[in-house]
Amino acid sequence: MTKVLSAPEPGRWRVGQPAGSSPEATTPYLDAVHRYVTGEPSRLTVPGHKGGLAAPASLLHGHGAAAMALDVPQLIEGIDRASGHASPFELAERRAAVAWGAARTWFLTGGATQGNLAACLTVACAAATPAVAVQRSSHSSTFSGMALAGLRPTSVMPELDEQLAVAHGITPEALRAQLQRNPAIRAVFVVSPSYFGACADVRGLAAVAHEHGAVLVVDEAWGAHLRFSDALPPDALTSGADLVISSPHKHLGSLSGSAMLHLGHGAPAWLTAGKVDRALGLVTSTSPSSLLLASLDAARARAEVEGGPLLAMAVRELREVREAICEIPGLVAIDESFVGRPGFAGLDPLRLTIDVRATGWTGYQLAEALRASAGVELELALERVVVAVFGVGESPLASAEPMLDGLAALSHAWVRSRRAPAPRGGPAAAELAAASPRHTGSARRPHGPRAAQTPREALWAPSTLVPIEQAQGRVAAEALVPYPPGIPAVLPGEVIDGDVLRGLRDAVSLGAHLRGATDPTLQHVLVVDDPLAALEASARVGVPGLA
Repeated sequence: MTKVLSAPEPGRWRVGQPAGSSPEATTPYLDAVHRYVTGEPSRLTVPGHKGGLAAPASLLHGHGAAAMALDVPQLIEGIDRASGHASPFELAERRAAVAWGAARTWFLTGGATQGNLAACLTVACAAATPAVAVQRSSHSSTFSGMALAGLRPTSVMPELDEQLAVAHGITPEALRAQLQRNPAIRAVFVVSPSYFGACADVRGLAAVAHEHGAVLVVDEAWGAHLRFSDALPPDALTSGADLVISSPHKHLGSLSGSAMLHLGHGAPAWLTAGKVDRALGLVTSTSPSSLLLASLDAARARAEVEGGPLLAMAVRELREVREAICEIPGLVAIDESFVGRPGFAGLDPLRLTIDVRATGWTGYQLAEALRASAGVELELALERVVVAVFGVGESPLASAEPMLDGLAALSHAWVRSRRAPAPRGGPAAAELAAASPRHTGSARRPHGPRAAQTPREALWAPSTLVPIEQAQGRVAAEALVPYPPGIPAVLPGEVIDGDVLRGLRDAVSLGAHLRGATDPTLQHVLVVDDPLAALEASARVGVPGLA
């Protein structure tokens, strides 16, 4: 019989609350898994490690017996299956729906990527037309979902901070103009908050989308915590979004890879829970991780019970952290003074973006120096900014202390030397070039990267690998995605721009990783062989029959 570590008695797994507290503080799925483990069942099922009994010694030592024991398979009676009543898993999802204000919530173990794929497939399944509008600075998984679903995206350009070389959100005015030009659009995909902490005017975007008969899908991967404090910008569901992708692991403490998909109360009749179920079935493993699912249950409970006070503390302490950063010569922390700029309707304070331009160093150099001198690992480094992330439940002041000390020590070096002027390239420059408006004709009408084909058409088209010198002006057959932040500089189907290629080349020379590239060194690029052949190939493949 499998031997496991002792577990607390069932029903006492509360997050920061004593037994007998409100039902919202309980964790029904996590409780059920612990009850099962405490019973020491004879495991004649997968996984083959048998709760740790047959695990490799190195894995058991590294992960611990308790974690191995809690890794249980799907369809266990009393966990995600129950006779005549809701299972603990169903109860956990229902409580999450109440906590986030959703009509229905689904737990995911494939990250926000799974949620973005499912959202695209849902729209393809439910909408009468494949025409959609998408924020050009969306995560690569959104564009992957559109390719899988056969959607026909039209880009909406985000607002740009050309000094920092980062993109913020899109504005309701930009969305309205795009919908007026394309009345067939029935779904709009946007991102809020951005990777750099900028929250869009989601309420305004929802109003514009709904006026034109379109649903609003929000990638709120970085904003799962917004719901739980009035000191933060309003969350997407409260603001009227119809379908929302959420990643509690980013700030709320669940395990990496865990995520949620929420259906809004105001979603139209054609966007149903049944359609979401069917779409999720296409991108969901039949062996989901109970560890990830249980962590979502725990994160939800703590956010409900303790989220307000914990977030109030985080906001207060991060204000002090920003003030301390601004006292270091050469550094400026992005703060609430940015609110009100185009595409910047609110600041998520848990993402700390630091402008490093005045140091004379690049963000890459600064991040590497911090890592080497102070053991500090930052979330993101780009040419002109670095980004640090803070979670609910930690003390930001305590967590930021090594970073602040390291930056103060390094400041003497950059003040003394001023020796490293920032290069013009890098992932930020590539993203900026991809997202920057182009101007044509006397009217100077702005538009984004020119798309010759849909992502699906280009991915399925005959293609050839050409030297990078020959790629300019050709149609991309692959995505080129500097990661992080995972925002595509080039999408399949887009005409490749020379400025973008130069920015990407500089990024690779600085050590950036390119996701999606056939040749990660960027000596060669995969391009569509023949546009006419591509169209013929896409017609043979067709759009998935999801309806």
